[in-house]
Amino acid sequence: MRESGYAAVTSRQVAAKAGLKPQLVHYYFDTMDDLFLAAFHRLATGIIDRQTAIETSDQPLRDMWALLTDSRYRLLISEFVALGNHRPRIRAEFIEFGQRLRRQQIAVMSRVLADKRLPEFPWSPAFAAILLHSLARFLATEDELGVTEGHAGALSVVDWYINQYDGVEPSLEDRVRALEAENAQLRRQLEGKD
Repeated sequence: MRESGYAAVTSRQVAAKAGLKPQLVHYYFDTMDDLFLAAFHRLATGIIDRQTAIETSDQPLRDMWALLTDSRYRLLISEFVALGNHRPRIRAEFIEFGQRLRRQQIAVMSRVLADKRLPEFPWSPAFAAILLHSLARFLATEDELGVTEGHAGALSVVDWYINQYDGVEPSLEDRVRALEAENAQLRRQLEGKD
């Protein structure tokens, strides 16, 4: 899906990538939709797990922005959206995932606004969550197309707001340590140790 899009994915290609015979793909997955759903559940579970961890984070807005701008998810999410336009089962799963993720994002925004006691904040928690999510997705889409005019200004505004509510961004060393820990956890999961 990353290389050629969902339409180019066949059971033969999947088998070849996995070093298996094509019959084994059909042994485990009756249809390609079943295979796509399994791949989507794996992706969605990783995103939901990260969003769940954000709910107790000391810097929830910064962590949520990091999740929303994580390029590892962007391409596959786009492919699943496109696939969902043609496959009702996948669309239904994507909608369920999107609703759950949005509820969690709104809960984070509600907590941040309540903790900071900001009744004068101009947006509802739901609108703030949608705005953050939409901006992250829009900037990423434009960036992939090579359109970057105005991005630096938009990112500085996001950073200013995050600093207001979450505090100043962690040092580069702290961010590197956090990324190394996350990568180690992902490696353990891939190796089946976690």
